[in-house]
Amino acid sequence: MALVTFNFESQYLGNNHTVGIILPDKPRDVEPKDFYGRGKRYKVLWLLHGTFGDYSDWIRKSMIELYACENDLIVVMPSAMNSIYENWPDFGLGFNMWDYFFEELMPVVYNWFPASDKREDNFIAGLSMGGRGTAKFVCGHPEKFAAAAVLSSSPRDLRAAVESGPDRRMMNDIKRAGSVESYLESPENTWDHFTELAGTGKLPRLYFCCGEDDGALENFRKFEAYAKEIGLDATFETEPGYRHEWRFWDLYIQKALLFFGLDKNAAGNPFYYLIALKTPHQRALRRFI
Repeated sequence: MALVTFNFESQYLGNNHTVGIILPDKPRDVEPKDFYGRGKRYKVLWLLHGTFGDYSDWIRKSMIELYACENDLIVVMPSAMNSIYENWPDFGLGFNMWDYFFEELMPVVYNWFPASDKREDNFIAGLSMGGRGTAKFVCGHPEKFAAAAVLSSSPRDLRAAVESGPDRRMMNDIKRAGSVESYLESPENTWDHFTELAGTGKLPRLYFCCGEDDGALENFRKFEAYAKEIGLDATFETEPGYRHEWRFWDLYIQKALLFFGLDKNAAGNPFYYLIALKTPHQRALRRFI
């Protein structure tokens, strides 16, 4: 496994910024000059952290390094602070996470690392706040991703929330946007954006999952029902016995890789996860049928 802790001065974030990048292993029976000089471009997973986290969360708290190396996958893990993956022009010198992701991070990764920029080779996933970011990025630039996984998060009906009385956090978001209507038209309102995009054929393949003991489950169920109403082509899955926790996210990032078609272990064997994984929560990692 090659792990790059990459720090650079970001124009869009107004500070030095650290990104974690996992790169594929060199097989031991291949000469370095042959492996590193062959010019191969690898598939990329853009992996987003949750609230209070940073680029290191997925590395420290899950086995994403193992899953990436088993599947010759580049994994890019940026630090977003608590930005909810949006632009904050009034914070410091400007912490514009949305612009940074598309206008700076993607060009850096595609041009400085052996990463493929083809849509069919790019995937995105995130947990909690990172799930919100995943939904926003997919709605904003669906042409950039082949598939997306939203873990322990789901779009919220913001129009209904505004009508019933916004909470303090929402009031701050409305103030930042400038008006209620600007807020409802912003990237944050993925409920409406998915409505607009459903049935257009523009969206990547979508996967949503949540633990059944997670406080986010109620809204997850609401969006699942709404997705059926609007004809949104998406896969929804829940798992009993899991809360808002890393045991769930480590398990379901594996299922996301399977959904993306990136798990080489499952190729040609639809019963792989039933016969090869031993613990109860691992046995839940079954083949999509």
